[in-house]
Amino acid sequence: MNKEKRTEIFQRWQTANPEPKTELAYNSTFELLIAVLLSAQATDVSVNKATQHLFPVANTPAAMLALGVEGVKQYIKTIGLFNSKAENVIKTCRILVEQYGGEVPADREALEALPGVGRKTANVVLNTAFRQPVMAVDTHIFRVANRTGIAPGKNVREVEDRLMRLIPKPFLLDAHHWLILHGRYTCIARKPRCGSCLIEDLCEYKQKTA
Repeated sequence: MNKEKRTEIFQRWQTANPEPKTELAYNSTFELLIAVLLSAQATDVSVNKATQHLFPVANTPAAMLALGVEGVKQYIKTIGLFNSKAENVIKTCRILVEQYGGEVPADREALEALPGVGRKTANVVLNTAFRQPVMAVDTHIFRVANRTGIAPGKNVREVEDRLMRLIPKPFLLDAHHWLILHGRYTCIARKPRCGSCLIEDLCEYKQKTA
C-alpha cells in the first residue's frame, strides 16, 4: 500500500469521526489505567459494567488499596481472570502510592514496571490520557493492519513499529482509536462487513465479502 492510499484512508476516518474516543468508561488517568488493566482478554462492555460500581467506591490508588484484593474481586468477578487481575490492581496501587504520590506516571518504562501492565496497556494510557503519539496494537488493530495492507507484520511489535513509521504524522495521535473501532465494528474477524466499509475501495484485502 502506498502513502497516498494510507493518507486517504485516515482522512476518511477522520472526516467520519473527528474526535475518536476509547469505549472504556473513565473519569481520570488512574481510572483509565485500571480499566485498561482489567480489559485484557475481556470486552470493554464487561469492564464498564464492573467499573461502574467499582470506581464510585474506589477512584484513587489509596481508596483501591483500602478495598484490598478480596474487596476488588467482589466488584470484578464477572471479568475473565479476575483473581490475578485483582492482585495486580492492588500491587499496582501500592506502587503508585509509595513511589509516585498516588499519580500515574507519564513514562513508558515506569508504566510497564507496574504489575499487570504490559506494552499495550502502557501505550493505551500514554496515548489516551497523556496524548502521546504511540500505538497500542490489540487483536483488532493487528487484524486490520494486516488485512487491509496498511501495515502488515508477522507479530504485534512488527505491526506496531510499521504503523508508527507508515501512518501519516497528522493522523498518528488518533490512529489507534480509528483502527480499533474499524476492527471492532466493520473489519470483524470472521466475516468483514466490506459492503458497508468506508475504505472498501482502498483496502487491499483479496477476499472481500459482499
